Amino acid sequence: MSKIIAIVSGGMDSVTMAHQLKEQGNDVHLLSVDYGQRHRKEHDFAAAAAERLGAVHQVADLRAVGAMFRGSSLTDPSVDVPEQTWSGYGESPNIVPNRNALLLAVAFAIAVVEKAEAVAIGVIAGDVTSVPDSTPAFLESFIAMERIATRGYAHPDLDLLAPLSGMEKSGVVLLGERLGVPWTRTWTCFRGEETHCGRCAPCWERQEAFRDAGVQDPTIYQDGGS
Repeated sequence: MSKIIAIVSGGMDSVTMAHQLKEQGNDVHLLSVDYGQRHRKEHDFAAAAAERLGAVHQVADLRAVGAMFRGSSLTDPSVDVPEQTWSGYGESPNIVPNRNALLLAVAFAIAVVEKAEAVAIGVIAGDVTSVPDSTPAFLESFIAMERIATRGYAHPDLDLLAPLSGMEKSGVVLLGERLGVPWTRTWTCFRGEETHCGRCAPCWERQEAFRDAGVQDPTIYQDGGS
């Protein structure tokens, strides 16, 4: 059994990853990061996942840092969450600069304190084409850096896991179905309102994933769809 600091936002991917790590017999410690995102209600869903799994859940408060991220629809209230999808690197207002690097830095610091063997992040195959700090090259470079930064303090076999990195979102749905993930207890929408809007890019991706997987989408969307 390994002790793993799992970065869990409360979304489909990270919650499924947490369930998978737990099923594999690991001691999972869930970490959420509040960087001022307008959809921070997602952390309630991460907390619910931790309760189901009998795991510790902590929220790191980095709102003061997030307030400096102007121009991102997730952290800048003057920027609307668009209804269209991204079209390439540098062209999406949904990108928070260096977000995964920030999340991972916090997670590895906690891994040192907890003497954890690994940090896990729920990136999937689709993230690689839109989020530069989700690529294999980035993850390989980051763990190389952390092994230097934490040498003598962290677990000697410290590792960075991305167990879903080769999986499309429809594959995540199929894995979650097998693991018994309660999809209505996951949050995707960037708008962070009472229910999923059904129109922002993450909502579209959520709906598409269920369709491609051939699984009924139980999510309630504002337009009345599900």
